[in-house]
Amino acid sequence: MKRTYQPNNRKMKKKHGFFARKERNNVILNSRRKKGRKTLCK
Repeated sequence: MKRTYQPNNRKMKKKHGFFARKERNNVILNSRRKKGRKTLCK
C-alpha cells in the first residue's frame, strides 16, 4: 500500500519555494525585508 505523502522536491519548490513566493506576492517579501528578517522565506 502506498503512503499518503509522496514527497516531490521539485513540485514542493515550485509551489512554496523562494521564486514562487517572489512571483505571487512580492509585498510580503518586501515587508519582511523592511523588518530586517534573518530569513525572508522558508
